[in-house]
Amino acid sequence: MKPGVFLTRALPMQVMHRLKTLFDLKYNPHDRSLTKSELIRGMRGRPALISMLSDPIDAEVIGSNPRLKVIANYAVGYNNIDLKAAATRGIVVTNTPGVLTEATADLTWSLILSLARRVVEGDRLTRTGRWTGWHPTQLLGTEVSGKTLGIIGMGRIGQAVAQRGVGFGMRLIYHNRRRLPHRVEKKFHASFRPLRALFTAADILSLHVPLTRETRHLIDRRAFDDMKRTAFLINTARGPVVDEKALVKALMNGKIGGAGLDVFEEEPTVPKDLRTLPNVVLLPHLGSATIETRIRMGWMVIENIQAVLKGKRAPNTIRS
Repeated sequence: MKPGVFLTRALPMQVMHRLKTLFDLKYNPHDRSLTKSELIRGMRGRPALISMLSDPIDAEVIGSNPRLKVIANYAVGYNNIDLKAAATRGIVVTNTPGVLTEATADLTWSLILSLARRVVEGDRLTRTGRWTGWHPTQLLGTEVSGKTLGIIGMGRIGQAVAQRGVGFGMRLIYHNRRRLPHRVEKKFHASFRPLRALFTAADILSLHVPLTRETRHLIDRRAFDDMKRTAFLINTARGPVVDEKALVKALMNGKIGGAGLDVFEEEPTVPKDLRTLPNVVLLPHLGSATIETRIRMGWMVIENIQAVLKGKRAPNTIRS
């Protein structure tokens, strides 16, 4: 018999076909997240669970299925999973790192350019029929070429964003838990900065850190106080890395120039004030949303599950 797998949300067609071929697949037929009780019922008796970042996989969920062997998170992040509870029960947890680097870096630059050149405002003006023709001071934005790009978190995605910044002729500064080797800094013409020095110098501040105790509300009121009044904040990492209330106040009081956000503190809830501010570009968590990336993520999930169910080490095992 094929091993049983429960999938919390339908994936791209190619991945679904492969899953049905290899496994006894049961999946959520609804275009919404499952409730906890639905999740527990769906995964009952199945050795493998494919979860989304939006699925809270807590100790109760994990303990509800004694046959569970692997939780394959369809995401790079895994802060939705109680790793200690999984480890206690000998359950392997995996993710999909590396595969969405280029897609997320591209989206980061989409936000940077949209914000700097006021693309969304221009689109809205044109669509609503309020555009009366060209004039010299209409929707003046700012150039990114020659500006200072500050990156917090110089892992795979941070470096991919930095590489694109080189192409725009930007000055690159960064902060990381560990300073990068000199050869890597030289590749990006990047300089290491303490956090506060980075806040004060960056024209564009881009976040690429995981969500941990240390990074929760890393960007808070004090950070906004340090930033330039013309600076842009870009977040394609995790919503809670930014104190959203402090961000709203900073934007409304002119502490910073604008923000481009793909993630939010309480997704899918987006504060009304953020939705009404003109100097903000908001996206519905599209970081990895290319067909190529989502399919590659699916192949990784399948590879991880197959390895665990065969008694082998999964390629992308997360250590608690």
